[in-house]
Amino acid sequence: MLLTGPRRSGKTTLARSEFPGASYHLLEAPDTIARVRSDPRSFISELETPTILDEVQNVPEIFGFIRDRIDRSPSSMGRWILTGSQEAPLMRGVSESMAGRVAVFQLLPFSTLETPKVTLLRGGFPEVVLRPRTASIWFRSYVQTYLERDVRSVTAIRDLATFRRFIALVASRTGQILNKTDLAAPLGVTVPTITEWLEILQITGQILLVPPFYENFGKRLIKSPKLYFVDSGLACHLLHVDTASQLSSSPFRGALWEGFVASEIVKAQLNAGRRTELYYFRDQQGLEVDFLVPNRSGRLALIEAKGSRTPSPQMAEPLARLARAVKSYDTDRWVVYPGSPDPTSGTVLSPGASALTLEAALGRLGLGGSAMRRQPRLAPRRGGRPRG
Repeated sequence: MLLTGPRRSGKTTLARSEFPGASYHLLEAPDTIARVRSDPRSFISELETPTILDEVQNVPEIFGFIRDRIDRSPSSMGRWILTGSQEAPLMRGVSESMAGRVAVFQLLPFSTLETPKVTLLRGGFPEVVLRPRTASIWFRSYVQTYLERDVRSVTAIRDLATFRRFIALVASRTGQILNKTDLAAPLGVTVPTITEWLEILQITGQILLVPPFYENFGKRLIKSPKLYFVDSGLACHLLHVDTASQLSSSPFRGALWEGFVASEIVKAQLNAGRRTELYYFRDQQGLEVDFLVPNRSGRLALIEAKGSRTPSPQMAEPLARLARAVKSYDTDRWVVYPGSPDPTSGTVLSPGASALTLEAALGRLGLGGSAMRRQPRLAPRRGGRPRG
């Protein structure tokens, strides 16, 4: 089993709690890495399985030896639990050496379905959820650690100060259609550099790029993705939004809420073992709908994410306009807002359109309930564990 995701999202804690009888090895200390690299065969042969190999992306040399051990005993399941923070280098090693031998899970920060302590202001990183009063210090340290370790391990960036400014600039563009030229100009770098840096943020689990819906409905569509941060708490920190009052008056509040809704949908889909299916719609005539989510029932959910606690019928007008153009789908139309009424019901805004809390919307997408908790999602299916 391979568990990947952003740094500090809780991978180690989850793996050790789910597999308490497994031996544990952190492949991060320089002396440990040197020992493994000098003689990977001996290191693997001395391990007692089941075993947890934490931060395994630091020693991709061992993937081939793990594959050899798996192939020797193909009927023995659940012996190797691998975790890693940098998804691209890690997945490259898996695709080259472990194809067909490992079940892959992605772990993002906590979702609202896992704990009500996840908020727009603080996000879902476990240590922030546990100690919200120290959030500013934690995020400041996280950004520094991310720059010094994750970024440098993915690519050789010489000017980390400019990359730090880039991250803050990306946060200020959350909820907007990606414009690489707009990002490059203030930093004095090229568009290819921006492309490379965005890939770094994406493969290290910091941002979401939401693509446009793939059907044109007879319209000329915008083809660039929309940009969001995976963790709203980190986005707030980068925008210097540190208190509830600052959030309430921030010009970024609506965009941050939109990003929060996007991230929660993606987290719920991953936690349910589904494909990530989240899109937006915008045509060249200006019609825009925040999110389109295909449902398992064959319906298409049209969603507007509004940060106001007082939803109005006008908020649902883009949904009605798009619904009239979507003739090949049965649609649901929801305005998702940060309210706190009964999460199982909604407020009718107009014929066919309702205002829902985020929790209610996730439930209607078939993504709510106790099955969404983090612990069961990694539990082995009855009849055996995933191979590897």
